[in-house]
Amino acid sequence: MEVFEVAECCPSVLAAPLDADEAGELAHGFNALGDPVRLRVLSMLAAAPSGEICVCDFIGPLGKSQGTISHHLKILAEAGLVHGDRRGKWVWYSLDRDRLASLRAAIDA
Repeated sequence: MEVFEVAECCPSVLAAPLDADEAGELAHGFNALGDPVRLRVLSMLAAAPSGEICVCDFIGPLGKSQGTISHHLKILAEAGLVHGDRRGKWVWYSLDRDRLASLRAAIDA
């Protein structure tokens, strides 16, 4: 699974003008957050006691098919917001808290 490379830290959009690469990196991350299902996935991962959830465990709570959930997880992974670890038939996902923090910092005054 290809994961979007994340720079050390994203600059704040309020501190100085962004160059094209910085703007593209931030837009990729924020675009991935622009869907209610993906936000619910992130909140479930953030609340997971073990810090990870099997893709199969999203189906019931989200009321979506496995294919739809996999699509959303792929978008989140490409944006660097989650990481997948294949274990046999299933993939277990965890949240990339550093990537989320860099997006949060980018809009923090």
